[in-house]
Amino acid sequence: MPLALLALAIGAFGIGTTEFVIMGLLPEVAGDFGVSIPTAGHLVTGYALGVVFGAPLMTVLGTKVSRKRMLMLLMGLFIAGNLLSALAPVFGVMLIGRVVASLAHGAFFGIGSVVAADLVAPDKKAGAIAMMFTGLTVANVIGVPLGTLIGQSIGWRVTFGIVAALGLVGLAGIARLVPDMPKPEGVRLRHELAAFKNVQVLLAMAMTVLGFGGVFAAITYIAPMMTHVAGFADGSVTWLLVLFGLGMVGGNLIGGRYADRALMPMLYVSLGALAVVLALFTLTAHNKIVAAVTIALIGALGFATVPPLQKRVLDQAHGAPTLASAVNIGAFNFGNALSAWLGGIVIAAGLGYTAPNWVGALLAASALVLALVSAALERRDQVTGSVPAGSVPAGSVPAEERTAVSP
Repeated sequence: MPLALLALAIGAFGIGTTEFVIMGLLPEVAGDFGVSIPTAGHLVTGYALGVVFGAPLMTVLGTKVSRKRMLMLLMGLFIAGNLLSALAPVFGVMLIGRVVASLAHGAFFGIGSVVAADLVAPDKKAGAIAMMFTGLTVANVIGVPLGTLIGQSIGWRVTFGIVAALGLVGLAGIARLVPDMPKPEGVRLRHELAAFKNVQVLLAMAMTVLGFGGVFAAITYIAPMMTHVAGFADGSVTWLLVLFGLGMVGGNLIGGRYADRALMPMLYVSLGALAVVLALFTLTAHNKIVAAVTIALIGALGFATVPPLQKRVLDQAHGAPTLASAVNIGAFNFGNALSAWLGGIVIAAGLGYTAPNWVGALLAASALVLALVSAALERRDQVTGSVPAGSVPAGSVPAEERTAVSP
């Protein structure tokens, strides 16, 4: 694997840390600014919404520059947002800083996925994407617990200052190690938008929303579930989340390896097993040891779907994959928000803290159904020889349009 992937992974590590570390620092932030915990929770919601809307926005704005330069600009935006959060004099300024940092998230992973795939041979593309996403998964094992510890011991502003410094390291790595790839010729913004007419691209994004949403339906409410149902002490939640993060690292690497060999079968296995494990979590949540094992499995199976789903979008949007890839990152965050909302509904309905696990199981099972439908449609198209609407095969753009990417 090229060293350039290490630079992308470092950037992903910083982004993953800043996304999730705030959850463990909400009491400290709320106390410093004199706001309630629910109000401080807007720092989480604002970041998620920034990712959803920022992914396509920043990708479109970046169509005039090379992918390497855009990645550097995105890291600069990430650094500025975290510095603003670290130095914020009032809560509103910190919220702005969180949104500014989030605008870089979706486009970085979207463009980074395209760059990572272009750095390696065709049979190693999913593995390269997984290598970049390893930074995100490792952030949940090291960055988030360490950032939380620093924030609680020294101060949350120090945590965000360190995250900004990580951004500087990522920026330097991208500048030094990522090759200056030329912009693809003949691909205009309308070609990028045309990918969304392709039903296979839309199905892959729907699988992303439902499949990873299944994971966060359970994990969002892991603290009350483990303390009230399994009987863990409050302080145990941190190491349980580390177990979840370790599962994410393993699942991500396995998903990347086997997606290069058999992408759709990998999705069938991971989504099917995820649905089963989430359903069983309703029962295993009552036993400490089995619950801990289940949490690690959820992390592994959930992130085993990430490289194949991201590669599926790249494959189906071939010729103009950048915008679709970035929007698919937004789909992960939309799935997180949707599943957290649905999980809250079933808890509020009095169904108990384990009820979100059933929500997650149904979401994952729905994603599996979509995967089967997608494969069936693909087989039909291969038999009939038809090309899905919205496909933009490389080299299909007329010669007079083979210019730099532009709206």
